[in-house]
Amino acid sequence: MDERFPEEIVDHYDREIDEAQRITQGLRQLELLRTREIVRRHLPPAPQRVLDVGGGTGVHAAWLAADGHRVHLIDRVPRHVEQARQGGISAELGDARDLRFASASFDAVLVFGPLYHLTGGDDRVRALREAARVVRPGGVVFAAAISRFASLFDGLARGFLFDPDFRPIVERDLREGQHRNPQRRPHWFTTAYFHHPDELRAELERADLEVAELLGVEGLAGWLPQLDQRWQDAADRELIVWTARVVEAEPSLRGLSGHLLAVAHPRVRTR
Repeated sequence: MDERFPEEIVDHYDREIDEAQRITQGLRQLELLRTREIVRRHLPPAPQRVLDVGGGTGVHAAWLAADGHRVHLIDRVPRHVEQARQGGISAELGDARDLRFASASFDAVLVFGPLYHLTGGDDRVRALREAARVVRPGGVVFAAAISRFASLFDGLARGFLFDPDFRPIVERDLREGQHRNPQRRPHWFTTAYFHHPDELRAELERADLEVAELLGVEGLAGWLPQLDQRWQDAADRELIVWTARVVEAEPSLRGLSGHLLAVAHPRVRTR
């Protein structure tokens, strides 16, 4: 296993993007609201013991704590851990592939960042196996991934695709799922892996997790910047969220979303 964490990923979150603000403003809140409603749908009533693996600055940990859950966050980026602590979240540095916690010590585990940046399949499965290990029997694991088609749609929506340097990035994404931004161009993301929906399911199953749901998060709306103004109106905002909700489980449309979200449970072992 490669224990290194590429410095360009840390640099991306330190210099290029404020993760604390990424999904908390305007239409970008669609990802937050949809993730929250999916998690709440499956998480038992508070208080539950929740481990937020790769939880960034604590955007999800904050609302989970507000719901009454006992949340602990780990992340590989020191700045994220410090920001989470400043927000009142219990947090520490950690690696999704090697969790320091005892088996069956949490009721739920969120894996909302590691699958983006663990570019090797064995590393991703190891992280998922660790999540399956530390969650109690009958508990729930939520795993998020970036869609294989994200840079294609984002490139169209924001015009990046018309830059000749961007098309080879998209072509590799579509061919291999391996996203690279060697010139570190702003807004072109960083070293990452983009999943096909079927591949995410297969990795979860390899990790001894049974998939209850595999959903698209944002639907088409996430790629339509013209909806940002509509988002400011409460009724229009609910309609936008509804458009994502009604097609979340449609197999032919899952990959249209920028993010995939799987809900899984530890496989019951039989003797």
